[in-house]
Amino acid sequence: MTETAYEHPLMKAYWKQLNSGFPQVREVFEDCMVEALAVLSRDGVSAYLDAAGTIGRLGRGVEPILVFMEEWPSVVQALGEEALPPVMQTIQAMQKSPNGKAIAPFLQTLAPVARRQHALEQLQHYLDIALDLMRRTTGSIHGHHTTFPSPGLPHFFQQAPFLFAQLSMAGVRNWVEYGIRNYSKHPERQEEYFSLKSADARAVMQRERHGVLFADVERRLDLYLRGLWQDSEQLVPYSTAFDELRKPIPYYDKLGMRVPDVFDSSNGVSGIDRYRAVLAHMVGHRRWTTPIVADNYSPFQRMAVEFFEDCRIETLLIREYPGLRRIFLALHPQPAEDACDPEHMSCLRHRLAMMSRALLDAGHTYQNAQIRDFAARFREIMAQGESSTRDIADLALSFVARTRLQSDQFAQVWFDDTVIDYRDDNRHMWVYIEDSDDEDFFDDPDKKLKKESELHSLPPRHYPEWDYNSQTYRPDWVSLYESLHPKGNAADIDRLLQKHAALAKRLKRMLDLLKPQDKVRIRYQEEGSELDLDVAIRSLIDFMGGSNPDPRINMSHKTSGRNIAVSLVLDLSASLNEKVAGSEQTILELSQEAVSLLAWSIEHLGDPFAIGGFHSNTRHDVRYMHIKGYREHWNDEVKARLAAMQAGWSTRMGAAMRHAAHYLSAQKADKKLMLILTDGEPADVDVHDERLLIEDARRAVKELDQKGIFTFCINLDPKADEYVSDIFGRRYTVVDNIQRLPEKLPQLFMALTK
Repeated sequence: MTETAYEHPLMKAYWKQLNSGFPQVREVFEDCMVEALAVLSRDGVSAYLDAAGTIGRLGRGVEPILVFMEEWPSVVQALGEEALPPVMQTIQAMQKSPNGKAIAPFLQTLAPVARRQHALEQLQHYLDIALDLMRRTTGSIHGHHTTFPSPGLPHFFQQAPFLFAQLSMAGVRNWVEYGIRNYSKHPERQEEYFSLKSADARAVMQRERHGVLFADVERRLDLYLRGLWQDSEQLVPYSTAFDELRKPIPYYDKLGMRVPDVFDSSNGVSGIDRYRAVLAHMVGHRRWTTPIVADNYSPFQRMAVEFFEDCRIETLLIREYPGLRRIFLALHPQPAEDACDPEHMSCLRHRLAMMSRALLDAGHTYQNAQIRDFAARFREIMAQGESSTRDIADLALSFVARTRLQSDQFAQVWFDDTVIDYRDDNRHMWVYIEDSDDEDFFDDPDKKLKKESELHSLPPRHYPEWDYNSQTYRPDWVSLYESLHPKGNAADIDRLLQKHAALAKRLKRMLDLLKPQDKVRIRYQEEGSELDLDVAIRSLIDFMGGSNPDPRINMSHKTSGRNIAVSLVLDLSASLNEKVAGSEQTILELSQEAVSLLAWSIEHLGDPFAIGGFHSNTRHDVRYMHIKGYREHWNDEVKARLAAMQAGWSTRMGAAMRHAAHYLSAQKADKKLMLILTDGEPADVDVHDERLLIEDARRAVKELDQKGIFTFCINLDPKADEYVSDIFGRRYTVVDNIQRLPEKLPQLFMALTK
């Protein structure tokens, strides 16, 4: 890149602020700034350039600054701009020690680690673990204190993405602690351990693997919230490994729902169901709990109100989804009635835990008269409807007044079987008079509900991208967002089909020939639907002659049919809005006609098929819209989505193909076919090397081949011969006369699947 390349004043100012003398940085600077400007605020861009300049002046060569500039926008997307100060403090700590060479591997893996953490607090835990490893293994070999860098630190950074894919934060901390404790004096063995090459390292990692990691089930939990509860609140994990005195418990606030980063199975309830119980409980509070002023309540009274309100919420949840009863009762402790001695310690928590169990479990065995009485009163209130937080608070205060003991004031409190770990800390229930001028306390509850469109989108799925220059994958490079396509007017598609009625009749005659034909016999079966007379007579002759008869004297039948699943992937980039030469129709409108006829044809054959459309706006925003699912029929719902198709943005084809393959590979079919309908070569606004996305799409085709998925491209670009064979080999066709697309597309499908 020449000096005159930055003619835009703003870009020139950014380059001046960076103040870097590396020519390699100059070559990628503009591409990096395009990505940074897409995700960073104005202050964030300034901090980004200052940090990059600082890293470039550390004297560690060009690699650290290049890696930082390329990866930092992805870190910000995962954790926010607030992540920069602790990251720079960690870099400075390594620079001041003999561990400067570990800065590059630290930055190289920072983005994938950040995407697994989901929260700035979790990232800080990770940095603390790394700094602890650095301090305890630097200069400790043979008594030298400032000479030797930590042998294991660079290897730990390189393995960090894999470790966090297997372990919770507590597991990673324990794994690192074992390595420090056993190998801090042995540099070679320390390198083997932290690079996961030693049997010891793998064994300890296996020991620490347990439970269900939040990062592995985040998408499923998000679907659970949206599908069952119509709630789209952000989920934020926390670790219990760094709070020794007071273990954190779930809660929610303006930043999202906070849940543990790992859950083990408990009392027959799986880790994923424990997450569901936590989220359901918090959703119940968000729906039905109204805050009350806490200033006139004692701590004991607030505790009782929280226990009773929790039970009211769970009762309402069970009414809506009765299957939650089993989970709640399995996770709720069942304190023994005589476990706590009120003569020697405070039994308030024990009493409230028994009361809570009795409120949820009509089959409880407690004989305490007060518990039985208040359980009956609670059920009477709930039988009248939803009740309210105020009504339940009054009942709880009455329970405290009726059951108060002098020993409740004792400092020693009975805790056994009183912790209900799927419940949140109820901070949302209380407002304080001194804080009442904070308008956030009195927000309209309806504001908690997101826009309807947000409820139909999903968290991003990250895909790698192939870099043909280095012949390596860029891990988790592309963020793909999937959603259900909006609906239009299904009658528009019916009119298109009516327009091609004559073509449909011709296609139907061809389709009838491809339909599954009559049944065929399967002979020589020990068990079957009927007797195979020829084989039976031969067996009888063998038996009468003293030979061993053939026991396979039956036969069965099967239909001689097709077993194929199809995924149709539509390029919905902006170029589809162009008019077809010699016609008033756009390429998009002709594509709608062609896809409608193809969908009608495949439905007629009975093959399971899906339709999806995609377009992209940089690697951070690839959109994949589901138009038809495999289990859906060709009905008005699907037609309405197809009628609403719109074109825009660019064509990042490789990511879309990998995502469509994710669903197609799960289909139970002997043959799996992916059809890609596009009007141009892969391209995106953040990629200036025109070969990069072509090579990535080519690599994606190879990946699909390995999964047993046959790909075929229908290209509408007259110049497609210049690049399409590089991607698909011979598995493509170029439709020069686009106006014939509605006729050609179904015929092509039948030729591929006959």
